[in-house]
Amino acid sequence: MKFSIAWRLGLILVMVGLLGTGLTGYFAYQASREQLVKSSEERLQTATHVLMRQVTVALNDVKADVRLIAQHPQAPRILQRSNPGFQSLSEDNVAKIFEGMMSVHPEYFQIRLIEADNHGMERIRVDRGMGGLLRIPEREMQEKGHYPYVFETLRLPPGSIYVSRAMINHETGAHAGEGRPALHVAAPVYDVRRHAIGLIVINVDLQGLFAQLAADLPPELKLYLANRRGDYLIHPDPARSFAFDRGQEARVQDEFPALAAMLDTQPRVEMHLVATNRPGDAEPLVAAFDEKPIPEMEGDDAFILGLSQPLSSVVSESRQLASITLGIVLSFSALTVLLAILLARALIRPLRQIVTEVRRFTQDGEIGTLPTSRKDEIGELAHSINRMEQQIRQQIDDLQQQREALDHLASHDSLTGLPNRRMFLERLEHALARAKRQESQLQLIFIDLDDFKDINDTHGHAAGDAVLQTEAQRLRGLLRETDIAARLGGDEFVILFEGAWSEEVIEHMKHKIRSALTAPIPYRDIELQSGGSIGISRYPQDGGTASSLIATADHAMYRSKADKA
Repeated sequence: MKFSIAWRLGLILVMVGLLGTGLTGYFAYQASREQLVKSSEERLQTATHVLMRQVTVALNDVKADVRLIAQHPQAPRILQRSNPGFQSLSEDNVAKIFEGMMSVHPEYFQIRLIEADNHGMERIRVDRGMGGLLRIPEREMQEKGHYPYVFETLRLPPGSIYVSRAMINHETGAHAGEGRPALHVAAPVYDVRRHAIGLIVINVDLQGLFAQLAADLPPELKLYLANRRGDYLIHPDPARSFAFDRGQEARVQDEFPALAAMLDTQPRVEMHLVATNRPGDAEPLVAAFDEKPIPEMEGDDAFILGLSQPLSSVVSESRQLASITLGIVLSFSALTVLLAILLARALIRPLRQIVTEVRRFTQDGEIGTLPTSRKDEIGELAHSINRMEQQIRQQIDDLQQQREALDHLASHDSLTGLPNRRMFLERLEHALARAKRQESQLQLIFIDLDDFKDINDTHGHAAGDAVLQTEAQRLRGLLRETDIAARLGGDEFVILFEGAWSEEVIEHMKHKIRSALTAPIPYRDIELQSGGSIGISRYPQDGGTASSLIATADHAMYRSKADKA
């Protein structure tokens, strides 16, 4: 039996059509799936990097707190016992500072003032107990001189910080902190003769700190934390956390072999890596890891932080694409069988265009021009591919928005919307560099809200949050486009003004800020009254570095607060 050229052409077109649509659908699906996996890996990397930056910011906040207390003028007076009449009052004041810090930092287990003499006897100690904060009486104080965080800190020069390795706290009588993973962050206390006479120690809840930072992560993401040797400090399986403390071994490089090369690299610097777990494990995982050296940490240790996601959830989004692609292929195949002979010439041109645009999309990510104006099945195919490309593009854009949101979260205070300490320090460094280059001036204003603790204690933390938000909005209203206001933490704010100011302008600005901050704040059916103590430093008159300017403004603020008292 002989077939006409139409039949043969139709048969060829059917075969070619089936093959072409099948390959096109498979190619589009595979490329889209790879794009989704790649985007998910990039999201993991971004989340890990942002979380590591948040860890760095949190540790810097702890260092700032311990340094602030160590430099408080009442700390050396208590240790020297220079004025017995005011000794008890000074100890009460310092204890209140400890309690205030622990009330706003739930990750703090314990804050102590320890003297260098008497075998490292504790002088003031506030613990976190199951029912709240506990000030430990003198009869229960302990000698701590044999612990490394004591004798190592006493060897440090003024202003230095000691950070211990992550460990299980085996010190007895530590209340909520006993038997829990912890870091000891300490700073020496010096007298006027520059002799180390004691130290301030903050015991940080390691698991609580990381749980707080990772609270907003999607539930399918799992957190890992290891030290420089790869020993797990935090693991989704609690049995692997701090296994070395129990004489066992559970290391990150054993579960994720690709990390072995990273851990063997010398010298060690910040590293980033995407890895998968061992092939034989029950559930395949995709993970991203960041290593961050901690300069002050004992033994030059570091944190290796990782986030993992089940591979099944990474590729789950491709199932919808597979269904769409399969539907497109089946529809087009059926149409090819029915219309192959009549539409042979019309099929060739649009199919080539579709394949070209799909290939361009998979390579460049650009949505090209498809024959969507056709009123036949080819047009439907083009519309379907166009919708698929738009869905993929939308998913990629959503991932980008999530990445930008994470970056914003890492650089701004979530309550007030103002830049946080990290972002402000970066802006201050840039402004100093610009001022040095242009030989111009800067003004840095340090603000501490008045009566904030009383508002919190009397009306609750919701009222305190309302005060912080309102005062932050008022400060923002005083700024020019070139100025920046930031929240450093707690009730402390700082403003950076660029340009030269006279004393009259400075006094005028102080007046404007005080007037703005002292205005009543409506809250529910009452009005809250706050205010602010202000300290100012100027570049280059008061220092040439960010730390010196902040310290000068901070000291000026404390003088202002003392004058009010």
